[in-house]
Amino acid sequence: MKRILYLTFYFEPDLCAGSFRNSPLVKELAGQAGQDIHIEVITTLPNRYSSFEADALAYEQYENLTIHRVAIPKHQSGMKDQVFSFREYYSKARKIAKGKKYDLVIASSSRLFTAYLGYTIAKKQHIPLYLDIRDIFYDTLEDVLKDGFLKKIALPIIKRIERRTFGYAKHINLISGGFKSYFGRYRQAIYSFYPNGVDNIFIDANNSEIPIDREEQPVKTIVYAGNLGEGQGLHKIIPEAAKALEGRFQFLIIGDGGAKEKLEEQLESLNVGNVELRAPVKRDELIAIYLKADFLFVHLNNYKAFEKVLPSKLFELATFPLPIIAGVGGFASEFVQDNIENTILFEPCNVEEFVKKMNIYQYKKINRVSFIERFRRDTVNREMAATMLKYI
Repeated sequence: MKRILYLTFYFEPDLCAGSFRNSPLVKELAGQAGQDIHIEVITTLPNRYSSFEADALAYEQYENLTIHRVAIPKHQSGMKDQVFSFREYYSKARKIAKGKKYDLVIASSSRLFTAYLGYTIAKKQHIPLYLDIRDIFYDTLEDVLKDGFLKKIALPIIKRIERRTFGYAKHINLISGGFKSYFGRYRQAIYSFYPNGVDNIFIDANNSEIPIDREEQPVKTIVYAGNLGEGQGLHKIIPEAAKALEGRFQFLIIGDGGAKEKLEEQLESLNVGNVELRAPVKRDELIAIYLKADFLFVHLNNYKAFEKVLPSKLFELATFPLPIIAGVGGFASEFVQDNIENTILFEPCNVEEFVKKMNIYQYKKINRVSFIERFRRDTVNREMAATMLKYI
């Protein structure tokens, strides 16, 4: 029997893009693999948000699928916390995999080290490595790290790890077309560009009627749900914008993360009264909130690294007929303009532009049928899983 090792830091029932991508992809892969191929997943117990807990088994066994979930320290998604968490995952994953023979290693990675873990195992066993790259960690660190001394030490180390990992991979899938130029130096790999997709849970939800016609409401609700980290930079946009839009718009922010405290401090400093913060919720609860909203919001910090990324949140929000407010630049901005109708697009962290566009926007709803059909998650997963099995 052939064996595939599948590494992903996040997996169901965790609430994050990594989990939403890899959980259905693994199931599709197991379905295509059949009984002659066994898939072993090594992941973590739910940990994305310190304020969200979900029951999950540390070990699950199905016909041709085994899932190991390792416990890692609770964290707030800060840089230091993430280092300790990944170190724990790396160590425990190596122990689980020790002494086992695999035929293919697949690693889905946003912060490089899951990919590096896959590289160490694949190289030792002289087997193919398939990488699904969801972010360029080096670029992100270059923007996020403010300590010049730390940056001088860390970045060369990251670059060496990156060269070894990407330089060994047999196949690299890039979740954003914006990453393409960065990976031009790693010519030994076969490349694909399977993005995030639209999940059936959101498609099904939009087959039902929106319970309230919100178009005549004097104060409209803008909903953001997701991580509250430096990458999203909500503390740079929401407090000032909300203050300027008081009386016409109410903001509902659902989530948790390393920059939540900054957001709270800014809201308090400006005495903002039209922003409500809530803890993360499960997807069915979130859908109910979306269905009652007037606008859906997505935002990235104004870091140069984020000009290459394509936020998974866009695929989620575009299933709803509501207008999408998108503070994104670079490749994501081009993607929105080319693929998603009825959007209010503005430069990341540009409060003045955001407020101006909200004040002149003429409210409407549009069903994005063609977008949904083109980017259905099950279609993306079916094609992507088939490319993985080519290396067995």
